[in-house]
Amino acid sequence: MDTSSLYDLTPIAWLMAAGVLIALGPLVWVWRRNAGAGLARRLHALTVLTLFLTFDLTLFGAFTRLTDSGLGCPDWPGCYGNASPAGARHEIAMAQSAQPTGPVTHSKAWVEMVHRYLATGVGVLIFVLAVATWVVRLRRAWTGAPPVDGRDHATLNAWWPTFTLFWVSLQGAFGAMTVTWKLFPAIVTLHLLGAIVLLALLCFQAVRYRQAASDRLPTPVSPALRNSLVATTVLLVLQIAMGGWVSTNYAVLACTQFPTCQDSWWPAMNFAQGFEIWRHLGVTGDGQPLDFSALTAIHYAHRLMAYAVFVALGVLAWRLRRIDALRPQANWLAGLALLQLATGLGNVLLGWPLAAAVLHTGGAAALAVVLTWALCESRRDAAALRSRASDNATGHNNNPRKATA
Repeated sequence: MDTSSLYDLTPIAWLMAAGVLIALGPLVWVWRRNAGAGLARRLHALTVLTLFLTFDLTLFGAFTRLTDSGLGCPDWPGCYGNASPAGARHEIAMAQSAQPTGPVTHSKAWVEMVHRYLATGVGVLIFVLAVATWVVRLRRAWTGAPPVDGRDHATLNAWWPTFTLFWVSLQGAFGAMTVTWKLFPAIVTLHLLGAIVLLALLCFQAVRYRQAASDRLPTPVSPALRNSLVATTVLLVLQIAMGGWVSTNYAVLACTQFPTCQDSWWPAMNFAQGFEIWRHLGVTGDGQPLDFSALTAIHYAHRLMAYAVFVALGVLAWRLRRIDALRPQANWLAGLALLQLATGLGNVLLGWPLAAAVLHTGGAAALAVVLTWALCESRRDAAALRSRASDNATGHNNNPRKATA
């Protein structure tokens, strides 16, 4: 296909109209369900609902990728320059007749376009959140009205939804590149990571609204526990990136045994090829076919990293359970870690079934949301930090267990 035809903005108005129609349902539901409540309360409800719908979109994105529907419409934002596959029946039929098992079929085209419609709907909701938050801020600035509570400035800071709007726009750009760059592995992986960041941004805002509504501050925890929470989050993000790299390179079935791989604890692996980031799908940077040992390296590195992440999540969940306010997050982390273990094993031993693969992506996204939730609901214990500074100044430590947990 000619490069200039990859981006055809002719159907953009119809795509935006579809997104607005999809967003109208959640908007009307939130506004009617919270009738009589203040705008801040409605924004909180809309943020939570947008978070839920974005999580669903992430699952559908995984379904789109795992059913090989990412190129169901090989141009962007429409389908062969049309607003839907219905208008591209002839082009799709021609592509399908040329390659009956290829990436372009009628069903795959609809999966791809539904994903774009849903993504546009989520983008409209985030746009409404950003605009409405600025309206609240500017109205209070013009009228001189007092904040709803003493921490209202932290929960209704308009720059958070504004940055979220920027981020979802960036996600749209990566979605377009995923198609027009023909499933370029690095772009597909970045698109997945972008979805995780978007979930974290929405989760942060939802938690801040809830804290303001209940007039409470995050729970103080020891510096060691806070550091453990941050470190586990970083580990999880790295593991999600590696999982995306496994999926986009179709390396799941490089090892179909557990705990060994290809009847070996250390099979033949080509890490240099496997982790050459800037290359097209299935080939090396110089265009040579990717060796199977490279796929093995990708898979096995993800598996080894999974052991470390599973242990880190288990230890963190155990430590968080000792704090009553953070026990819900601890329970979620423990349950989701077990789900990830089960679906990961299912992918390997059952030949990558679709349900297990989608759940595996969903579990990773849910873990990212829960860890963000825990980060927002906790803070370093200032008293413990002052005590440590005082102990360091005097050269001794009188009470090393003063901090919470």
